[in-house]
Amino acid sequence: MEHALAVVGPDDVTKDLVREAGELAAGVDAGLTLLCVTSEDEYAEEREALESIPEADVSYSVEQALEGARSFAKDVGIEVLGEIDIEYETAGAVGDKTDIILDGAKNHGCDHIFLTGQRRSPTGKAIFGDVAQRIILDFGGPVTVVTA
Repeated sequence: MEHALAVVGPDDVTKDLVREAGELAAGVDAGLTLLCVTSEDEYAEEREALESIPEADVSYSVEQALEGARSFAKDVGIEVLGEIDIEYETAGAVGDKTDIILDGAKNHGCDHIFLTGQRRSPTGKAIFGDVAQRIILDFGGPVTVVTA
């Protein structure tokens, strides 16, 4: 492993995932990127919620969503990796999670991806799709998936 990408999300399992990714990367002197992805649906829901407040003149731009995602990744890094001797970078993005994760891994030169997944039946994966499954199939390196 030369450089790993850890996908940061709002679930509690993410902190354990980031800690493990950080310890493994530090152990082999690899780089680490923490990536937080806000899906298009999550962005739209947040924007609609903020714009529905009658008295407030609030807008929620894509740039604000990007900054929020970067800030979240940075906060997780500070909290979880503070005691691990590793330098890491953070990134945020808005869009299709699978595409962004794969593009992020490519753009940062990552050869290993760490992400959380959901337990789904094979039928559920076929009907609803599964980000982790698509990453495993489309990424050209090892993928570590942790489920709650």
